[in-house]
Amino acid sequence: MNKVNIANKLHQISDHWRPKVVGELNGQEVKLVKFQGEFVWHHHEREDELFLGIHGSFRVEFRDRVVTVEPGEFIIVPRGVEHRTVATEEAHVLLFEPAAVRNTGNVIDPKLTAPMGDWL
Repeated sequence: MNKVNIANKLHQISDHWRPKVVGELNGQEVKLVKFQGEFVWHHHEREDELFLGIHGSFRVEFRDRVVTVEPGEFIIVPRGVEHRTVATEEAHVLLFEPAAVRNTGNVIDPKLTAPMGDWL
């Protein structure tokens, strides 16, 4: 039952696209990640994902539209929906998703697929 200081945890993250677990509850993980550049197109077969903007803005691109997420805003991407995230400038993001979800979903990318369950 310890509190988590999001700013302190984000300060410890140096790599982009490498989510770090900072909490867990009810089979879900709370992760922090830094975005910069373009991510890979992918989907998650069984998992919904929540992206909460903390610092900077980023886009969630879908095949038929683009949604810009600003600090203090969030978007939930439903399971099975193909998407990718893009950040022109560095963005800090909180993710909330089921444990053991591969960040690249149905795709394995040698540069972007991060280890699962990587705690900070």
